[in-house]
Amino acid sequence: MLIVAVAWLYVTILMAFTEPTVVAGIMTFLLYGLLPLGILFYLTGGKRRKRKRAAEAARRNELPTP
Repeated sequence: MLIVAVAWLYVTILMAFTEPTVVAGIMTFLLYGLLPLGILFYLTGGKRRKRKRAAEAARRNELPTP
C-alpha cells in the first residue's frame, strides 16, 4: 500500500507543478495529495490502533511481582 501512496504523491506533485500560481500548486498538493492519503491511512490503521490500545491495557493490568 505504501508504493501506491508514494505513486499518488508523485502524481499530485506533478499536478501541483502545472498550476499557474504557487498558492494553487500548494493547495492542489494538499487537497488532492496529503489530505486524502491522511484520511486513507487513518481509516486503514484502525485495527493497528485497537491492537496497540489492547496491548497497552494488558501491560497496565499486569500485577507487579514482588
